[in-house]
Amino acid sequence: FNFNYKPKKKKKMELSELKPESVFYYFSEICKVPRPSKKEEKIISYLENFAAEQKLEIKKDEVGNILIKKPATPGKENLKTVVLQSHVDMVCEKNNDVEHDFLTDPIETIIDGEWLKAKGTTLGADNGIGVATELAILAANDIEHGPIECLFTIDEETGLTGAFALKEGFMSGDILLNLDSEDEGELFIGCAGGIDSVGEFHYREVPVPTGYFFFRVDVKGLKGGHSGGDIHLGRGNANKILNRFLSQTAKKYDMYICEVNGGNLRNAIPREAYAICAVPHDAKEPVRVDLNIFIADIENEFAVSEPDLKLTLQSETPRKMAIDQDTSSRLLKTLYAVPHGVYAMSQDIPGLVETSTNLASIKMIDNKKIKIETSQRSSILSARNDMANTVRAAFELGGARVSFGEGYPGWKPNPHSEILEIAVASYKRLFGVDAKVKAIHAGLECGLFLDKYPGLDMISFGPTLTGVHSPDERMHIPSVEKFWNHLLDVLANVPTKK
Repeated sequence: FNFNYKPKKKKKMELSELKPESVFYYFSEICKVPRPSKKEEKIISYLENFAAEQKLEIKKDEVGNILIKKPATPGKENLKTVVLQSHVDMVCEKNNDVEHDFLTDPIETIIDGEWLKAKGTTLGADNGIGVATELAILAANDIEHGPIECLFTIDEETGLTGAFALKEGFMSGDILLNLDSEDEGELFIGCAGGIDSVGEFHYREVPVPTGYFFFRVDVKGLKGGHSGGDIHLGRGNANKILNRFLSQTAKKYDMYICEVNGGNLRNAIPREAYAICAVPHDAKEPVRVDLNIFIADIENEFAVSEPDLKLTLQSETPRKMAIDQDTSSRLLKTLYAVPHGVYAMSQDIPGLVETSTNLASIKMIDNKKIKIETSQRSSILSARNDMANTVRAAFELGGARVSFGEGYPGWKPNPHSEILEIAVASYKRLFGVDAKVKAIHAGLECGLFLDKYPGLDMISFGPTLTGVHSPDERMHIPSVEKFWNHLLDVLANVPTKK
């Protein structure tokens, strides 16, 4: 990779020619670097080579978090030290008809008018645009700023591993600017905490009787999205929709489930799900009729939020074995009982989701297990725990073994933040309108940073992204330039050390 940014003029519009050119140059570079969660070795190596090329001081901790330091520009040495922070990993989701290996293949980007997207996969702007922004600042020699520390954390998307492992003393800044928000013109000063709840069913394999019709039913075409930022939009959950059809089918016919699979990541609303089942051969046509009726009902329910929803049923190659029917019955009832969606709205901040839960994935794994992953979020710790216990109760009533993730804290808003006041004044001065000051229902690493560095003054902001955590992810190109100009103005106006 070439770490020394040099603008190039080309006949055809390229990613690195978008404005701001330096930011899109580095974004195009890291799009070439595979960086799935928990597989960040290549992007870590990239950052190490970048720091060496730029002759900047770099630190790496035990888990792979990277800190790159840059001295103040002349005359700005007395400003408070600012930590710019982004996570290096990305959600790896693709459409089923797309051939893409996230461990080896680059992200193929497409410029679509004012939007940047990827070819059938997640774009990785969450949080690659934050990483690219930091690299552009580190490489620049014409930007005014005080002492800067750029923190690049690992595994934000699947466990907040980097933020959890961050130790006291690794960074020394007074102010932290998290570059992981997704709405330009909005400044975030608080976020929800979360926890994962997992249920596991153990099943026996039993032979499917002779004279049965095997079919595969698919739910697809859903928008999916972020289980925090998009949970209030009323989008369909593929796992819930699939389970609803399977449950009604199991009540009418002697049904066997041979395979079931839905969703992928705990922090993504599931877009697709399928099951392979068997019913007596004389139920072949009635099942098709039932699905058509079901499709009409579901399309009516989701006519506005999910216009591309599709359910299909096709014949399947016969299978010898299936899940025992007792486990199948308990599984279907449990999936019906496990809640999904918004549970409570904030009583303090109008329009903010306070508590929610996401029925994220259903997977058949080794040793005859079915694993169901869910995640709960809330800005109130006790409410988060109560929601997790609600899910636990449904799992336990169904006979599943329950386990919980470590969980992470929320970030309590500080409306009197000094850096917030500077950012608000900067936005008004630059653009003539007021920035919106908000809290967010999605999880950010900021709550964990406060645990280790309670004196940090923090805000979070970024350009406009939509459809994150799904192949519909896209980034609004003009918003990147506004975000960049705002960030540079904030850096130039950081207060002096006391």
